[in-house]
Amino acid sequence: MTLDLVVRNGTVVDGSGGPRVRADVAVADGRIVAIGKIDEQGREEIDAEGHIVAPGFVDAHTHMDAQVFWDELGSTSCFHGVTTAIMGNCGFTLAPAPPEHRALVVSNIERAEDISAEALAQGVDWTWSTFGEYLDAVEARPNGINYACSIGHSALRIWAMGDRAFTDTATPAEIDVMARELRSALAAGAAGFSTSRQLTHVTADDRAVASRQASWDEVVALVEVMAKAGHGGFQLAPETHHRDPAGMADYERRLRELALATGVTVSYGVIGGKTTEFIDETAALGGHIYGLTHCRGVSEVQSFKTSMRFDILSEWMEVRSRPLDEQRRLLQDPEVRARLVHAAHHGDYGDARGDNSKPNYGELRVIRSAYLPNPTVADMAKERGVDPVELMIDLALEEDFDVFYQQFFGLENDEQMVALLRNPNTAMTFSDSGAHVRSIIDSSIQSHLLAYWVRERGLLTLEEAVEMMTSRPARIWKLNDRGMLREGYAADITIFDPETVAPSLPSVAHDLPGGSPRLFQKAEGYKATIVNGQIFMRDGEPTQARAGQLLRAAGATRH
Repeated sequence: MTLDLVVRNGTVVDGSGGPRVRADVAVADGRIVAIGKIDEQGREEIDAEGHIVAPGFVDAHTHMDAQVFWDELGSTSCFHGVTTAIMGNCGFTLAPAPPEHRALVVSNIERAEDISAEALAQGVDWTWSTFGEYLDAVEARPNGINYACSIGHSALRIWAMGDRAFTDTATPAEIDVMARELRSALAAGAAGFSTSRQLTHVTADDRAVASRQASWDEVVALVEVMAKAGHGGFQLAPETHHRDPAGMADYERRLRELALATGVTVSYGVIGGKTTEFIDETAALGGHIYGLTHCRGVSEVQSFKTSMRFDILSEWMEVRSRPLDEQRRLLQDPEVRARLVHAAHHGDYGDARGDNSKPNYGELRVIRSAYLPNPTVADMAKERGVDPVELMIDLALEEDFDVFYQQFFGLENDEQMVALLRNPNTAMTFSDSGAHVRSIIDSSIQSHLLAYWVRERGLLTLEEAVEMMTSRPARIWKLNDRGMLREGYAADITIFDPETVAPSLPSVAHDLPGGSPRLFQKAEGYKATIVNGQIFMRDGEPTQARAGQLLRAAGATRH
């Protein structure tokens, strides 16, 4: 057999959770063909001495449904060892979408994705109506990484109901229309079906996203379609019942009954201080239910080059609407600064649970390290003897606006976080890549896990960390030939230095269609990332290889 690639002299951590071994890995025709001592030469060779050779990471919670049409790389997930991304989460997808309903579909996603309708219009060539046709369009693209995609509930409701999807309960006939398109999507290879019932998911004009108008009976009817088809996972953004224990108990009862009655795999984010108690109890009863976890704590990143919490305030709008050079001049004006500081402390930020809650300076961090604990704005302001808002303005001016502030929400302590990550009913895979592009930069969580929890803290072994980013999410989404290094498996491989792997500091890229900004974050310590046997990333930079595939569910048929 002619070998296309041999990775030599590395330490293999195979994704199973088992102990590391020193071994070579041989690849031919996009598959792993041998692991051990390889004597035969390959057409290409990588010397992995001093490096870990692991399965490519599976990022099972992304929103790259639109980005895939203008970004061949899958950035910035691609810089962090990711070889497969699951998109179509939380009910947000670009399909199905007949021409007359495309504007409604866009209105449903533009706020959540934080990508304007204008950028989407420039970046997406709408060649589809059905979800199967959308999958064909993704497959036709040159992609650096693999993608699998669920069909979103909001687009499905718009398909059946038009604008009424945002206001009305579906009729039985309309649910039948949704069910037919869902069956067709599953036959075409959809990974599953997703929905959102979360209060914070709203449109650009402040309407609830379409999926939030669905009755629970509608949700059950659609999940039952997957049960009858025999494949497909159900991902949801859960209901939130703040200060309503009875409402939460009723929701959990309904979700548990659905999981147990249908046997469909259910997954949702266990982030922001949530626990796995409900998941563990449901799994013990026989349900296939999993929590998608985070390893850093959910946060928002603010920057004068992207967005700040102050931007909602009229006094700040007057300044922030101007080019950065004009902002610099105004921020140096004592009278303007005084108005801005007063507004920041006393202005109306709206609903404290919504997008525009007031900054907490005792929790708001100044990013000096990409993965180690950072100082708070309050502490740095105290050291300088200035107001916290004054400090934020001063740092922005001193550093030519290249400073970032990070606000965490519901942060778990170390013991809680490690227990959450180790739980066999979870997978560490909640990056949200492709969404909230000016305020979230969690595509780096895989690198953070390795740098912080494994190397710096020593609270997880490398074998544990790799498993929770590879075989666990692959198992949840039934990616049966990925997530481990095994003979016969797809040759999705990441090679990194355990002593240096880490996220880089964030930056801002103006690479959205039309030049709009988004947060961008590379990594250090990755020697290579291999996708379907081809070297896609080398020393942190992309090659010309675009071997990524659309991963259709088993039994799928092309349209």
